[in-house]
Amino acid sequence: MWPYPKVLAHRGGGTLAPENTLAGLRRGMDAGFRAIEFDVMLARDGVPVVLHDPFLGRTVPGSGNVFDYDALELAAMDAGGWFGREHEGEPVPLFVEFAQYCKAQGVWMNIEIKPAPGYELETGGVVARIAAAMFADEIAAGSMAQLPLLSSFSQPALEAAHEVAPQLPRAVLMSELAPDWERRARAVDAVAIHTNHRHLMPALAHAVKAAGFGLFCYTVNEPARARELLAWGVDAFCTDRIDLIGPDFASAA
Repeated sequence: MWPYPKVLAHRGGGTLAPENTLAGLRRGMDAGFRAIEFDVMLARDGVPVVLHDPFLGRTVPGSGNVFDYDALELAAMDAGGWFGREHEGEPVPLFVEFAQYCKAQGVWMNIEIKPAPGYELETGGVVARIAAAMFADEIAAGSMAQLPLLSSFSQPALEAAHEVAPQLPRAVLMSELAPDWERRARAVDAVAIHTNHRHLMPALAHAVKAAGFGLFCYTVNEPARARELLAWGVDAFCTDRIDLIGPDFASAA
């Protein structure tokens, strides 16, 4: 069973706004989305920030790794100018502020934990601890569909998240499903499998569903492909093309 939204805006605004920024989030919201996928990693001081790349240079000018800088140093950097002059000065968001804004706006979150090498346990634990505190009331009330879903390619990060906040749902991320995908998912009590749609075939989709897991795909940008995946039993997906695939696409497909 998949109790969450079926179509998510990838990193906020997809290709229509700078990724993993409040501007991107607002662009997705303007398109009607109330569900988002975004990435979190730790700065040098252990404070989580919303960024995809573990190094500077693509979406944030500069050099070196994210963990070479404290969070407030990163927050002062320009995460929007690369996309267009109208977004110059858009800051790197702090995870707490970004997640609080999502929650206040009724935006459901798929939080991808992206640890730097060697920081898997710390990153998984910090992100899970913060998210659990932020949703303590929903956890106490048993409002499971409102809780954020924590996903990661890092098994140790998911293990740490499981230990710190077992009440929060988790998903195992794999670009291509490994032969031991079910064992890895059950090891962290995952509720879902997340995978690259390009490597998914109908038989494997059916196997995941038959095993009792939710099935989520990234990053689906063509409506015809989205309809095909939904027909295979895929529960949900994220998209960069929020201009082509709207939040209610799965209901109309």
